[in-house]
Amino acid sequence: MKMDNSPARGMRDLLPADVAVRDHVLESITAVYRQFGYQRIETPALEDIGRLSSGQGGDNEKLIFMVLRRGLPAELEAGARVRDLVDLGLRYDLTVPLSRFYGNNHAWLPMPFRSLQTGPVWRAERPQRSRYRQFTQCDIDMIGEPSVLAEAELIEATSCALAAIGLKGTTIRLSDRRILSALAEQAGVPDEARDAVFITLDKLDKIGWDGVRAELADQGLTAEQISAVESLIDTLTGLPASRLPDTLAASLPELPADVITDLAATTASLDALGVEQPVTWEFDPALVRGLGYYTGQVFEIMHPDMSGSVAGGGRYDKLIGRSLGDDVPACGFSIGFERIVDLLERHLGRDALAVLVEPDVPVTDALAVARRLRGPVGAAGQGPVVEIVRRSGKFGTQLKRLASAGYTGFVHVHMEDGATVAGAERPLSSLGPGRLTGPGGLTGPGGSQARAAHRPRAACRSTVVPGSSLVSCPPATDISRVTSASPLWFRMSSWMAKPREGATSRK
Repeated sequence: MKMDNSPARGMRDLLPADVAVRDHVLESITAVYRQFGYQRIETPALEDIGRLSSGQGGDNEKLIFMVLRRGLPAELEAGARVRDLVDLGLRYDLTVPLSRFYGNNHAWLPMPFRSLQTGPVWRAERPQRSRYRQFTQCDIDMIGEPSVLAEAELIEATSCALAAIGLKGTTIRLSDRRILSALAEQAGVPDEARDAVFITLDKLDKIGWDGVRAELADQGLTAEQISAVESLIDTLTGLPASRLPDTLAASLPELPADVITDLAATTASLDALGVEQPVTWEFDPALVRGLGYYTGQVFEIMHPDMSGSVAGGGRYDKLIGRSLGDDVPACGFSIGFERIVDLLERHLGRDALAVLVEPDVPVTDALAVARRLRGPVGAAGQGPVVEIVRRSGKFGTQLKRLASAGYTGFVHVHMEDGATVAGAERPLSSLGPGRLTGPGGLTGPGGSQARAAHRPRAACRSTVVPGSSLVSCPPATDISRVTSASPLWFRMSSWMAKPREGATSRK
């Protein structure tokens, strides 16, 4: 019986074109982060279930993929609890694993430590469009820096990373958890009700004030308390850096002075950054960030084409040090990798060269052609991507398939008079919409472009490969020198391909 080959529910396969876009985005982002000094680390996909469900992960702790203990019997006793049957879980973010990593390795790390993590995380969410149970996160964190240098640098680095991949029109939203606490106290919100109130305020941009008022009333807040919360938030929202400190001090007299000073330093840094590159920011006192471990400033980056944020983070001074017994200052920023990939154009050129090999060409010769075109490989190699493709079907149709697959050029390799002959490199990007009927027959609109694409870019000298019967033409670049009289393929007799001692090339 045929098996269902679909991915598990909530998961997905990624085609080469999708992976190419993801690789481009990830490489661009990490290159910027490395310039700021962030060093890449890796943590396991599995963490201890006790750590994952310690109460710091917010609603994410309800979405853990749990792993059964080894050695469980095939049948369980009645009344067995799920929690007693599991000991591990798949990580739902990269911050909780980072806290364990630092506790285990801090003696060998610099201070402050700039961490860069990328990798998959898992959440048992209800699958829906653009929301998957496995997705990639990209985080930077600064551990050990107590000042707002951490916040300002994280925001600047992430703004530069998004600019590097061409994401424009973003807005940075900024707030502080301590301001929310002072606001709740000023409005008379009881301590035990504040977490729920904050979660509701975080929905303001989605459900509006009508929805927020209704939820706060359902939570037991009085009309006076709700009105006070709304009035304070309206007063503080969108203040420029010049008015923010004085207005905060006047509106929230119980707010510690260092909170205002720190926020002023961060906003001043954003204004200074805006002089050198496009940066838009706004103060939003209703910004909460749902995770329970944030202790200070929180921030998000929004894009007009997305309903949610494309990046978010904040300060979490109480999480990292939990396993060490002492608080360790820490601040992090996480890029919504999947959201950003969805926003970007998906048609990236592969810049790959196809070695189009006729069926009768020996494998050793096909590999030799590709090897020479590829050049040095490895860490020091800067050569092009070269792939061997067997000739099949109509020549023109196969070229169309190669162009559609992202190849930018091809070299035709065939046998002639007992020798393996490699033609000149030809571009695929210039192929027009004409019908390709073979190397000598190109018809239809755009045919002149297509015909030019089939000619050698320039006359080239043949090269004899020692120890082989291979005759090849190195790629040329000046197609303007090619005329209709130029030979379509280089024709050389087999005796010219025979190597002789000391000879590397022939005219």
